[in-house]
Amino acid sequence: MKTHGILIGGKWQKSDSGETFQSLNPATEKTLGKFELGTPNDAERAVDAAERALEGWSSLPAPRRGDILLKAALLMEKEKERLARLVTMEMGKVLAEGRGDVQEAIDVTEYMAGEGRRLFGFTTPSELREKFCMTTRMPIGVCGLITPWNFPMAIPAWKIAPALICGNTMILKPASDTPLCAIELVKIFEKAGVPPGVINLVTGPGSTVGETMVKHRKVRGISFTGSRDVGLSTMRCAGIKKVGLELGGKNPIIIMDDADLDLALDGVIWGAFGTTGQRCTAASRVIIHRKVKNRFERMLVGKARKLRLGDGLRPETDVGPVINRTALKKIHYYTGVGKEEGAKLLTGGSSLPGRGFFYKPTIFTNVDNDMRIAQEEIFGPTLSITPVNSLDEAIDCANTVTYGLSSAIYTSNIRNAFLAVQRIEAGLTYVNSSTIGSEVHLPFGGVKETGHGREAGMLGIEEFSEVKTVYFDYSNRLQKAQIDKVK
Repeated sequence: MKTHGILIGGKWQKSDSGETFQSLNPATEKTLGKFELGTPNDAERAVDAAERALEGWSSLPAPRRGDILLKAALLMEKEKERLARLVTMEMGKVLAEGRGDVQEAIDVTEYMAGEGRRLFGFTTPSELREKFCMTTRMPIGVCGLITPWNFPMAIPAWKIAPALICGNTMILKPASDTPLCAIELVKIFEKAGVPPGVINLVTGPGSTVGETMVKHRKVRGISFTGSRDVGLSTMRCAGIKKVGLELGGKNPIIIMDDADLDLALDGVIWGAFGTTGQRCTAASRVIIHRKVKNRFERMLVGKARKLRLGDGLRPETDVGPVINRTALKKIHYYTGVGKEEGAKLLTGGSSLPGRGFFYKPTIFTNVDNDMRIAQEEIFGPTLSITPVNSLDEAIDCANTVTYGLSSAIYTSNIRNAFLAVQRIEAGLTYVNSSTIGSEVHLPFGGVKETGHGREAGMLGIEEFSEVKTVYFDYSNRLQKAQIDKVK
């Protein structure tokens, strides 16, 4: 069985710990490899390597950095099928979604390559004569990137590509459930020409490797995607540095009585059970008008029961496994919570016997908005249905949770659509589409306890750069702003 090293200063090497851990295929429970159990000292060495590489990388003109990113995107495109199969084997999502995961990595890397010829600042008039004002973008410096397992290619790329184009160096700490995907992605950036020390990768626990990065005085920026509890801890530990957080969601789909129910059905099935519900943007709540509730439930249950569970590499599979046994137990725990709270179980609610971590698509109805299954992120194939009598009630219901990431409304009424966009507390709102489907040239992120900051698109550059304001005074005399203001 191959043991995969950590990357520090351009060299793949062993950890100081002398220990390893394994990554499992969640569909078969077979081991995919051994990985170094990183230590705080490994993280320290990675930070030092990133600091040494910073001046050389940040001084390389941004268009030249863009050339390297474009080469990386082309290499990913060439290796797309191999990488997609690896995503499916290590994370579990069906192969079509594995290809989508890799395509996101390609797209965001290609997009950020183009930003190398933009990285816009702006000019503005001065209030004084013979004085010129402008802004320019500067790198943050050494950045710590902490990524989850559910998009093991896309999310690391969402962080690596903008961090690189802005001139930063970095340490990547991938999720311990999907380290191999991160390693293969970083090797592609190496092959594309990213210099030694610019990207460092340390596998291991967040409680040691991750915390060392977060607290380190030389690390000037942290980008974290993961759970709310760990995000709160990250904020407490980071001190005065730039921190971007994406911490999950409890995302609603509102279905009005004038909606196209067939279209809504497709959106709910995809939003609730795509990626086995393991997306921060997954649709875990349906808020539906009472007039169409019963009809829609019959349609939904009928289609959900036809979904085929299995290994994502098999072409007939609709829904893959959840990531590990702990996740399986957590999802089933919430099934018990829903029953105890008085929600009605329409279908699912159990795991499959045998190998692999499979849980049946699960639907509860008559869910009161204050029930735990309506408020807490389950991160699995569990959907709650809550009936309402009006759009106002639906929006109020949507906004009661502490999260605010994604949302959707199905309606034929343009007024309903615009009111939902205006009033739903979320970073994303879809009209007549599901809660998932973000594109890399638009900002991604949420409000409330989903976190702060935006990834992707032009605002992804904001996450990994600082704005410097510059004044050129060519008057050949001391001028004092506000005091010498031009009359």
